[in-house]
Amino acid sequence: MKKKILTTICACALSLFAIAQEATQSSKPASLRFDFGGGEIAEGFIGVSATTAYSEIQGYGFEDGANISEIIRTPKRKKAIDPLAYDFITSNDGTPFRFSIKLPEGNYKVTVTLGDKNGTSKTTVRAETRRLMLESATTAKGEIRKESFNVNIRTPKLSAGNAIKLDSHEWDAKTGTIKTLTWDDKLTIQFNDEQPCVCAIEIEPLDEAITVFVIGDSTVTDQRSAGTWAQYLPRWFKGNVVIANHAESGQTLKGFRFQRRWDKVMESIKEGDYLFIQLGTNDEKKRGHDPMWPADDHAGDWIRTHSDAETDYIWELAIMAVEARRHGVTPVIVSPMSKFDRRNLKATHVMDAYGKNAPKAAELAQCAYIDLWGMSIDIINAVGEDALHVYSDGTHTNDYGGYLYSLCIAKGIKENGLDLANYLVDDLIDIDPKNPTPRYADFTVPIEKRAAPRQKGATSMGFAAEGLAPGQRFPGDTQGEAEYRAAQKAKQKK
Repeated sequence: MKKKILTTICACALSLFAIAQEATQSSKPASLRFDFGGGEIAEGFIGVSATTAYSEIQGYGFEDGANISEIIRTPKRKKAIDPLAYDFITSNDGTPFRFSIKLPEGNYKVTVTLGDKNGTSKTTVRAETRRLMLESATTAKGEIRKESFNVNIRTPKLSAGNAIKLDSHEWDAKTGTIKTLTWDDKLTIQFNDEQPCVCAIEIEPLDEAITVFVIGDSTVTDQRSAGTWAQYLPRWFKGNVVIANHAESGQTLKGFRFQRRWDKVMESIKEGDYLFIQLGTNDEKKRGHDPMWPADDHAGDWIRTHSDAETDYIWELAIMAVEARRHGVTPVIVSPMSKFDRRNLKATHVMDAYGKNAPKAAELAQCAYIDLWGMSIDIINAVGEDALHVYSDGTHTNDYGGYLYSLCIAKGIKENGLDLANYLVDDLIDIDPKNPTPRYADFTVPIEKRAAPRQKGATSMGFAAEGLAPGQRFPGDTQGEAEYRAAQKAKQKK
């Protein structure tokens, strides 16, 4: 009797597992295809006009703020034309526009069709919170071309109904809503540049991807108004590689575990993936409170998450790397980049102990190591006044700095002989940190227009982050620039 009951229970459990598995698989669409513009809709595609606004019920559409038009070109011959090639959507005023699709978390391959039958086009594509996917994809007059890239999207949910602990930057406690594209239930794609011409978007699940997980703090996370190396890293990969950036502002080695962000990574990671770890910027803090947390939430007290550079910082880093390897993952420890003194254009010594001890953790864990600390110091010393464009303040990079430091990470991947190097793009810039290119005057990645620059006495997010053209200075002064000029004058007087 007991055996029969046990058999029945096992059969029910297997049945429920099969149903759950089927439901999970069916929740991911086989593919979604959108035909942009007001012309004939291609077979198997969903038509999207300039007035198609996103809604939860519809599950796709343009986000608020899109100032766009649909353009239709008349073919010379009516027979055997490609409907995708003769209409597109573009920006009216040069501002970016975003298109979102509601999707389950996971990896997706996105293919965009770009071009104009009657003219040229130039389109830069970002995904989610400003991750660079395509840099200035250009088409000649009459040319229509397809470009593909991979995007990872996720939600805060963990197995068994749990979730990671989001901070005030990510979660609005009053409304109970997520505040960032990083954790919502949509795939968001942004288009901008001199003449973006978007004819179509095709999306399909990418189940066999090599996922490069990144964990870190605000110097690594997907920033809304500046740029980090992890935001620019997708630009340098081809094939079935996708970047999953789990870094978040205010994070430390211990805090990343406490908030269950480590659990999220470990639940998502699989054999053959990579894990890049860059922490330390906040680990050195011993006093005060992480501003990302409410004042009465003592989990945000720095004393609870501080790691001494000579002891637990090394151990915690090494433990993370070893734990990842047990999952069949290749761990890579990245030293925290140097901080920067905007008054004298020099690297500071604040991060020296952490930068010097990160390789000890890699040696202890016997894993790959990338010396971003050393390369960042070389870049600061090499670029002179352009360092004001590398950093937005004393800690964080602007888009230009994020671009340069992403090239440093790619350089480290190659120098470590990682198999991941086989997926680097053919047009990768081989950066020399002591003589880096591009210089700021030659940095052409378009930056979104934003609010006017803050004046002296306020905290500025830097030049590129405010939407200035490459090489252009602020019409006013920023705090960092003003301090630098004052220091130079003082030197001249002496």
